[in-house]
Amino acid sequence: MGMSVSGNGVNSNPNVTPMIDVMLVLLIIFMITIPQINAGFTATPPSGQNLKPHPEEDTDQVLGIDAEGNYWFNKALIRQEDLETLTANTFANRDESILYVKAHKDLSYDKVLKALDIVAKGGVSVAALITEQTPGTESLVESDRLFQNSGGGN
Repeated sequence: MGMSVSGNGVNSNPNVTPMIDVMLVLLIIFMITIPQINAGFTATPPSGQNLKPHPEEDTDQVLGIDAEGNYWFNKALIRQEDLETLTANTFANRDESILYVKAHKDLSYDKVLKALDIVAKGGVSVAALITEQTPGTESLVESDRLFQNSGGGN
């Protein structure tokens, strides 16, 4: 680092401190918002004990129902009126029509049953309900415990 000896006092080095401050603020904002964008919706599924883990894959079709009863198809908010048409279009050219349903645990059962009726009219042959392992417990089924210990669980 040299010192300027000239008499005009002009420094040609750019001040990057404000730019770094802005970049750090943007980084923090993105770190907070990206996980919520990926989640799509908030629903705490019911819990059970003897559950075989099923990690969601990109090819899985998932219907989410949040605590207010809003429908989310593959993490996109949809209207209830569009659910039957959307499922019919999604499963029209598929060999197997499996839809995973992730509903909030406090949602009344009749709302989940209504959604299952709608998707059945839309051509879904199998609706699998997503649940989570009760915290502090492990499955009593030996093959499930082996699967979880191998790192395949979520």
